[in-house]
Parts: sequence; C-alpha cells; structure tokens
Amino acid sequence: MESLGVLLMLPMNPYLESELDRRCKLFRLWELPKASRKDFLDANSPSIRALVGNSAAGADADIIDALPQLEIVVSYSVGFDKVDLAKCRSRGIRVANTPDVLTDDVADLAIALSIATLRKICSADRYLRSAAWKTKGQYMITSKFSGKTVGIIGLGRIGSAIAKRAEAFGCFICYHSRTQKPNTNYKYYPDIISLAMDCDVLVVACPLIAETRHIVDRKVIDALGSNGVLINIGRGSHVDEAELISALLEGRLGGAGLDVFEYEPHVPRILFSLDNVVLTPHVGSATVETRQAMADLVLGNLEAHVMNKPLLTPVL
Repeated sequence: MESLGVLLMLPMNPYLESELDRRCKLFRLWELPKASRKDFLDANSPSIRALVGNSAAGADADIIDALPQLEIVVSYSVGFDKVDLAKCRSRGIRVANTPDVLTDDVADLAIALSIATLRKICSADRYLRSAAWKTKGQYMITSKFSGKTVGIIGLGRIGSAIAKRAEAFGCFICYHSRTQKPNTNYKYYPDIISLAMDCDVLVVACPLIAETRHIVDRKVIDALGSNGVLINIGRGSHVDEAELISALLEGRLGGAGLDVFEYEPHVPRILFSLDNVVLTPHVGSATVETRQAMADLVLGNLEAHVMNKPLLTPVL
C-alpha cells in the first residue's frame, strides 16, 4: 500500500497511526491550523485516495469535494454518521467501518452504566472519599439492577449483546427497532413511548440517522418517568440533551448513564453536580484490545481496497 495516500483526520490510536505511516503515504490533517487546511488539501488532493475518520470527524460533503481522487473512506468506529453517504454513493467512493470487534466492550459499558447509575456507585465513591461515611454515617439506600425491565432502542449487534448480558441479571428484555426481529422471545414495541412506559431502564443502542436524531425527546423521557433510568451508549444526538437536563433537575427522570453527548466534547456542567447521573467521555470501545482490533480492521479494509478485493466490513 506504499503508494496509497491516506488522509487521517484526527489522532486516534498510536498503533493505527504508526502502521499507516509505515505502509502508506500518510497526511495528518490535524497538525495544520484550520486556516491552512484548504490550501493543504488543494496542494495534496491529487495524492489522497483514502480517508480515515472516526466518530468525531469523518468525510462530509466539503471534504469529499476537496478530494477529487478519493476512492475509499474508512471510519475507525462502528458508526458512520460523520460520513456523507449520499455524496460517497454519487461519487462511487467505497465506505467501511469497524463493527463487531467493539460490540462486547460497548455492551459491557451499557451494563456498567446501568448498575453504576442505579446503585449510585460514583456518588458513593465521592461520599467515602470526602470522609462523609465517618462524619454523616451510612450512605443512602439505592436500587438494584437485577430483575429490572430493560428496554433497548435498536436490537442490532450491540443491542443484542446488551440484552444477553441483562438477561444474565434476570432482567426482562423488551425493545424497539425499525422492524420486529425474528428468532427472539423479547417483547417488541412498535413505538418508543410505550416501550419507555413499560421499562425501568431504557438503553439507546441504535445507529444515528436523520430519523433517530432526538429519538429520546420529552415525551419519551416523561414516559420513562421519575423512577426510570436512561442509558446512552449510541450517539449524543439521539437524546434531546436540553430536555434530558430539564427532566433530571425537575425529578421527572430518575437518573442517567451517559457515554455520549450532543455537543461532545462539550458537556453541560450542570450534569457534573447531579448524583443521579454517571458520565463517561465516549469510551465505549476504549480498551487496548478492542482499539487494536479496530485499527486492524481499518488497515485490512484499506489493503482489500488496494488489492481490488471485497471490503472486510463494507458500508457502501
């Protein structure tokens, strides 16, 4: 792949970056001031045939237009909401992502956030560290995760893995997807409000597309209710963040475990002060093992493209 010019949008993984640098002609876009990037792309666009992005920066219409020789976009992420698929399709640009290898880690985190939120583990940790246990006595009684009804929005790879894990805790599983899934005994809900009304924990695990932006709005939050917990390991824009904060402050929602945010990395500071909220900085797939497997998939897709073979994990 020595002749393949690859535009890397952001620093993502040291192993991936070093392998791209070793195997390809690598262009690091983030190293340039934003004001200089257009001139840089104009000067180097004849050499750039591939682009590697992630959940923060991908291939929008402007970038695609600036790269007339672009042949393939690979997302170092299972999501491809940062890629203009319609533009890629019209140009015949191939698109790949990194599914499957991160499923277990993201599902693990969804369960961890559920337990941490219900049992208020982070708040209890702060309570102990502040010496309040000695001065104020025992910490508050919380709520168990085992046996809860868990509703899942999106029963794809990750949603199914979450369901399997929750079942091990004796949870009853129900779900909403675009269509009812065959070969499952989980209860299907054709509308999300009914799902939210009937579950204790609502997990967002669907892809982000135009139809799923703000799929969790005020109506869904109110249906989940003052004892309900919202878990989001999908994308921040799945949830109307302003309505979520309002519901938490007013006690209309019991709690939330959030790995993603609508305008990340900018997180509303009001969330930092809430003991019924657990926050993580978009780390669903952030283990050494999974990030290397994701990097290997990126490299494998690029290699397949250069060799004119089918992509390992094609989106387009």
